[in-house]
Amino acid sequence: MTLPLPPDYAPMEARLVAALPSGPLWRYEPKWDGFRCLAFRDGEAIDLRSKSGQPLARYFPDVAAILRELAATRFVLDGEIVIPVERRLSFEALQLRLHPAESRVRMLAASHPALYVVFDLLVAAGGEALVEAPFAERRRALEAFVAAQQQAPGLLLSPNVADRAEALGWLDALAGDIDGIVAKRADLPYLGGSRDGMQKYKVRRTADCVVGGFRYGSRDRLVGSLLLGLYDEAGLLDHVGFTATLGASEKPALTRRLEALVAPPGFTGRAPGGPSRWSSERSGEWQPLRPELVVEVRYDHFSEGRFRHGTTLQRWRPDKAPLQCGFDQLPQTGGGRGLALLELPPRRRKAPRPRRNPIPGAAVIG
Repeated sequence: MTLPLPPDYAPMEARLVAALPSGPLWRYEPKWDGFRCLAFRDGEAIDLRSKSGQPLARYFPDVAAILRELAATRFVLDGEIVIPVERRLSFEALQLRLHPAESRVRMLAASHPALYVVFDLLVAAGGEALVEAPFAERRRALEAFVAAQQQAPGLLLSPNVADRAEALGWLDALAGDIDGIVAKRADLPYLGGSRDGMQKYKVRRTADCVVGGFRYGSRDRLVGSLLLGLYDEAGLLDHVGFTATLGASEKPALTRRLEALVAPPGFTGRAPGGPSRWSSERSGEWQPLRPELVVEVRYDHFSEGRFRHGTTLQRWRPDKAPLQCGFDQLPQTGGGRGLALLELPPRRRKAPRPRRNPIPGAAVIG
């Protein structure tokens, strides 16, 4: 490629903060729950790179096809690959794409096409590098770039606002549809590989969960993680995630306590998975427990029936009955309102009519 930026160019990253920053120089965007991706096009050559610099095009041929259909032929975009499934973003569908068999990837792409949400323009359509320009200028250039691609179904412009209160309102209105809020300094250039110009804010919530099982650590026969469950409306205990924040000094006594409770089935609804191509045989093994123990955990995001990341153990809850630990204690999800792209019609080359967006400022292409 002859672009001003190489494919291994490091994306700008965000620093996790306890409170969303405020002030006239900050701009706010939803933090989409997808795969971060820098997209490069130089003529017919397309390259997609993850945040860590790994190539993604073979796993997302549908995104490469989106870029190939754009009127612009030379550019570098920063954005997020997402996959909507039944009007919700599915991180599990993204993970399934990381499969070694091309036929499997093509099948998944046909059944649930990925889309590309863009939030920065690093090289303009004319080949000019914009990384030294302040974000406010890059944002105007990005909006003009997207507006010019009227025959490109599958491309989304992420909303961007200066109103902090409006951005915080997304957390309640969209709930599980987004992973937090990103704040960017309007006056700074694109700081590739740095966390100085961008911050991310996530709401930390707590939930009471039943300990339905545990896994031993990878190096010994001491407990390594607790497997968490919540009761559904049918009274079945579903596996929803894990916590591994256990003190080393507590593990011997805790292991003995857990081993005394080992009894199948542990989870009566959705159960933990076994070994996968990302885990060893031992790391996939788990011990079922009688549903007697309750813990309070802190989490940052819940979607598709599980905690998206590992949780933090806050305390044991001997005062809480296991049957009181249900999904009803979690905040209601956004009902698929997080992405206007979920209203997109089937892909076609003819430019469709504009659609109304559920998020102010979100522009839909296609």
